[in-house]
Amino acid sequence: MSDELSTSSRSTPVQEAETRTAPDSRHRLKTIVGRELRTVVRTRTFFVLALAFAAVVLGIAAVGESIQAGYVPTLVDLLTPLELLVPVLAVAFGYRAILGDEQRGELDVLETYPVSSRELVLGVYLGRAIGLVVTVVVPLAIVAVAVAVTEGSWLSIYATHSGADSPVLFGRFVVLTALFALSVLAVAIAISSVVSGTRSALALAVVALVVLLVGIDLAIAYGFSIGVIGDSELVYTLAVSPLSAFRGLVFESAVVVASGTGPDVAAPLSSLVSLVGWTVGSLALATWALDR
Repeated sequence: MSDELSTSSRSTPVQEAETRTAPDSRHRLKTIVGRELRTVVRTRTFFVLALAFAAVVLGIAAVGESIQAGYVPTLVDLLTPLELLVPVLAVAFGYRAILGDEQRGELDVLETYPVSSRELVLGVYLGRAIGLVVTVVVPLAIVAVAVAVTEGSWLSIYATHSGADSPVLFGRFVVLTALFALSVLAVAIAISSVVSGTRSALALAVVALVVLLVGIDLAIAYGFSIGVIGDSELVYTLAVSPLSAFRGLVFESAVVVASGTGPDVAAPLSSLVSLVGWTVGSLALATWALDR
């Protein structure tokens, strides 16, 4: 019996190697994430962008006086500006993330360590993502608090109209905005991995913004106008664009549901798959570019 116990408790060399490798991989990833977070905190440009974004969001909510009307009117006022501001902010956070390491020679140093391209891309993405999500979510949370403090009748409305105006709806809006930002950030990380200079990174970032904000939607509109895309296919085709996917998800989960009626403006599952697909696909492209 004792021999069986000692045999079962004895690890094979492969098992021991796997045990040592897993913590090392997590430690390397944690180190890269921490480095990126320190970069975000110490970079004055990111701080200025965060303040500007917060000022615009709070200013729109205050000037439009939507905070007196409730959560849903406030998110409707913020939706269109955020469709422009969030992609610009996300691209600014990521378009030089990996390129900067290459220009400083840090990628050459990392090649001497057992750091895979996947770990590098994922670590850079997670570190920048934490900074970006904080930058996006904090001003929106302040707006939500302002609505709760300013708008005095929402409790009675919520009680009598089964969620006609609810903080839950605004919470969905905040979560979807963060997901949209993370998707565009992944695109920016991919841009940073395929370019060779700051000018080319900036040029490609501008092109990506134009494509994401205008190009894909225009292509869908043109396809619909000439009959290539049918009426029943439109909501699914719109999900191809991360911007339209975000917009449709907000309307479906936070605006239409508040009124209780309205036509289908999005395919929620397809839209979620689109945002995830843009994120995973972009990170995969970045990994492939570093492996070349």
